[in-house]
Amino acid sequence: MAERLQGKIAVITGGASGIGAETAREFVRQGAKVVVADIQASLAHEVASSLGDDARAIACDVTDEAHVESAIALAVSTWGRLDIMFNNAGIIGAVGSIADTDSAAWRKSIDVLLNSVFYGCKHAAKVMIPQRSGHIISTTSIAGVIGGLGPHGYTAAKTAVVGLTKSVASELAQYGICVNAIAPGTIPTPLTAQAVAGDPTRLDVVIEHSRARSGMGFAAAPSDIAHAAVYLASDESRFVNGHTLVVDGGRSVNGGSARFASSDAGMVEASGSDH
Repeated sequence: MAERLQGKIAVITGGASGIGAETAREFVRQGAKVVVADIQASLAHEVASSLGDDARAIACDVTDEAHVESAIALAVSTWGRLDIMFNNAGIIGAVGSIADTDSAAWRKSIDVLLNSVFYGCKHAAKVMIPQRSGHIISTTSIAGVIGGLGPHGYTAAKTAVVGLTKSVASELAQYGICVNAIAPGTIPTPLTAQAVAGDPTRLDVVIEHSRARSGMGFAAAPSDIAHAAVYLASDESRFVNGHTLVVDGGRSVNGGSARFASSDAGMVEASGSDH
């Protein structure tokens, strides 16, 4: 079978762990070359080194527009173009009831989860418009699709990513650029484990959490999101634009209540939070 991303050039923010790292590996397996951009610079370099000549790493604080621009510039200077921008960096962010939410923590949630997506879309568009082609993908969450499944700042930012995806897709369609989002359910990653169990190593707790809530009898894996990203990054999705692809095992249609107001780690509902 032909490699689905053969010759394509990608930038992945939040690429050093979790969904981002798995997507970087899958993109390379499918023939792409990848810039792994992450604030965790040493981990980003580890991931890139494991992928050989098909990957580069760069330290990237996605709340700094210049850092996001530099990650894209690295892809262009190394390989000559940009075909895929995956806005994937994330945090759990501000936790607590609305009355107790700290304003500085709220602003950080918006910075990491929403403003970074704006920066990625903006600077990817500058490269892709002259090419008249490209795919921009952003990680949102089922919390941004149905609400009530995450902290208030997280939910607000992820809901805004869905809206921004539609708006940017509408503008960039004329240039042959597809702009879409992925809304994960509970994915076993270190960040999600920190949110659910208060310990980034307790992936077992997240796996059970995911299994119990999916309605399908098994847990999700980061590869489920990576495979969705491959589809949205490939020419197979050339007529898919402005769409949010929900990957949650049916959880968002199964209902269920969430506990998200407490500041206790174990009371935070995990909703696609590791990027």
